[in-house]
Amino acid sequence: MSRFDNIFEYDNNLNGAGLKIGIVMSRFNLPVCEGLLSACVDELKRLGVADADMAIANVPGALEIPLVLQSMAQSRRYNALIALGAVIRGDTYHFEVVSNDSCRAVMDVQLQTGVPIANGILTCENDDQAEVRMQPKGADCAQAAVEMANLQKALDQ
Repeated sequence: MSRFDNIFEYDNNLNGAGLKIGIVMSRFNLPVCEGLLSACVDELKRLGVADADMAIANVPGALEIPLVLQSMAQSRRYNALIALGAVIRGDTYHFEVVSNDSCRAVMDVQLQTGVPIANGILTCENDDQAEVRMQPKGADCAQAAVEMANLQKALDQ
């Protein structure tokens, strides 16, 4: 339903049936990343994405995520991709480097390839904060990926 008369508005479409979704998950801070992945996959299934239409790639850390996302996007096998990871602040500047560079690189891959990427790389102050955020963020990423894949399909028509 359009909010404005005589103006076309694209609908939000969370129907995942037939969509192919690639997920790249970091193994650093593995318990949090596994929580993100579990919530994400559960939500993708709830939205209608079939198990056979999902692929999961594991990488060592957040900085390795963008390269695999780029390879997956360039393959043109996926309607959308999801990046999952957890960067937890330590005592050094490394937190900022990893947080900023991984986020920027994920955005670059998305813009360069035209394949939507839901960024679920958590950047948290501590383990407790990450554990609280992992389930909602994993589900959030699934919804964003499905919605953006459907929007890109609609825009291409």
